[in-house]
Amino acid sequence: MVTEQNNKVRSPREKSLIRLFVGILILIGLNVFVSGVYLRFDLTAEKRYTLSDAGIQMLKELDDYAYFKVYLEGDFPAGFKKLRNETKDMLDEFKAYSPYIEYIFINPSAIGDNEKRKALMQELVDKGLQPTDLHVNKKDGNSRMLIFPGIVLQYKGNEIPIELLNAQMGVSPERVLNNSIENLEYKLMSSLQKLLDEKKPTVAFLEGHGEMQSIYLADIIRSLSEFYRLGTLRIDGRMSSLFEVDSAQRKIVPKPLIDALIIAQPLHAFSEADKYVIDQYIMYGGKVFWLIDPVNANMDSLRSSSQTIGLPAELNLEDQLFKYGVRLNANLLLDLNARSIPVVTGMLGNQPQQELLPWVYFPILTPQSKHPIVRNLNSILSEFPSTLDTVSAQKAKKTVLLQSSIYSHIVPSPAIIDLALLENQPEASFYQSPPQIVSVLLEGEFNSLFANRIKPVLKDNFALPKQKSISENTSMLVCSDGDLIKNQIHYTQNYPLPLGYDQFTQQSFGNKDFIINSLNYLTQSNGLINIRSREIKMRLLDKTKVQQSVLLIQSLNVLIPLFLVAIVGLFLAQRRKRKFTVK
Repeated sequence: MVTEQNNKVRSPREKSLIRLFVGILILIGLNVFVSGVYLRFDLTAEKRYTLSDAGIQMLKELDDYAYFKVYLEGDFPAGFKKLRNETKDMLDEFKAYSPYIEYIFINPSAIGDNEKRKALMQELVDKGLQPTDLHVNKKDGNSRMLIFPGIVLQYKGNEIPIELLNAQMGVSPERVLNNSIENLEYKLMSSLQKLLDEKKPTVAFLEGHGEMQSIYLADIIRSLSEFYRLGTLRIDGRMSSLFEVDSAQRKIVPKPLIDALIIAQPLHAFSEADKYVIDQYIMYGGKVFWLIDPVNANMDSLRSSSQTIGLPAELNLEDQLFKYGVRLNANLLLDLNARSIPVVTGMLGNQPQQELLPWVYFPILTPQSKHPIVRNLNSILSEFPSTLDTVSAQKAKKTVLLQSSIYSHIVPSPAIIDLALLENQPEASFYQSPPQIVSVLLEGEFNSLFANRIKPVLKDNFALPKQKSISENTSMLVCSDGDLIKNQIHYTQNYPLPLGYDQFTQQSFGNKDFIINSLNYLTQSNGLINIRSREIKMRLLDKTKVQQSVLLIQSLNVLIPLFLVAIVGLFLAQRRKRKFTVK
């Protein structure tokens, strides 16, 4: 017999409590289940929160804690807040792939003790982080704030500074911040790679042909030493200078000794034997960074005289580079978009008066290419550059990296270089040549210059490897200005300045980043440099319309949620009323 209690129908209140209890149990169980499962969805159009395969692999290789001290905290304008938040989001992505990622955000300006605050800021400068003087507009007036948009990364007792803000000339602040966000993953990953790599790639500077003196390479050598094992070498007609040697069998192994060779502004002609060694180095997969001056011209010759002549350089490299797909032109490239130099314009008493005037022989090259080497890169200094052309090379891909502006002019060599050019305002009608190429990347397979030719006599006492006529898949980079890699020397104290820093205009340019990115691209096999090709589209509000409609926008933001809540409340009330009305 069924009792009355068993037939008793549960009340609506009991049913609601049971449903709530079951729902809570389901949520708890679901959270326990997914806590051990990594599941994230990137719904952004440009996949800004999706890490590269190379970056994920690097994070998985961590075997100790990587500690990021981020000095980007405080009451910032919207742009810097976005950079701060994007940095945090990126580090959170890192943590999702590695348990060894830790970070902290620090506000140096929040330290109450004035002496401690100054000491910390000086410490950050000494570590390599550059401060930014930020102007903040507030309703009660304008204020200034010194911030350090950067990170100090620590790993296994070593540390490295990371600049988060990309400096770019002639670019709006919004675009600078957006470009900085685009490069976040590359900056963080490349810095982490510096500390991770126990076996760094080997890069050598060529000597023996009047190449650039070491004092002018001091800064780039210091910077590259963080990424590479650096050295110098002389060929002197020996294959053993660039290839491994099997001493036991007294033969040269067809395996390059170094990952990349830098040829920086040679002045003397290359012998056929040296050209052959370089050619075979390329044929066996070697990478070469050519920084060549087709015309000999420099400012030193203008110190004693207001006039000099730029003469073609006799380097004996024209046929070799032509075979690989590039023709260096014996001319000088002039451009209205040029760096200023100090010029004595008069005397005040016994003191000479100097003025900074644009010197059209020193073009400022603003990268336009989307290639990862130069994408979002600051403008680059050049001195007496020439032009180059690409020529037919069937299996070689050519990518233009640097070129002049649309206000350029070409002067064939021999060219008279006269400081009197500074006295007159340049005529725009004279500078109407289309953009001229200064740097090009070559990738693919190359034909040997010495195919079907008699091999030159070498000085090796070992058995030589088989001569190759077609290269392995490799790459090289050619620039028609050797000064792209040259740092300035302080004009009074005679010490090397950072590459890309101009002591006269006190501006910093992108030369160092260009050189480092180029070598990273040539030598890296994990494709990390390709992260720089990522693009994040700017979706900015129209500030004028926002200001004009600020009251309407604020009202809608307040009233629309209230209206929606009221509609939902009325609907639920009517539904409940119909459900519990006694018929």
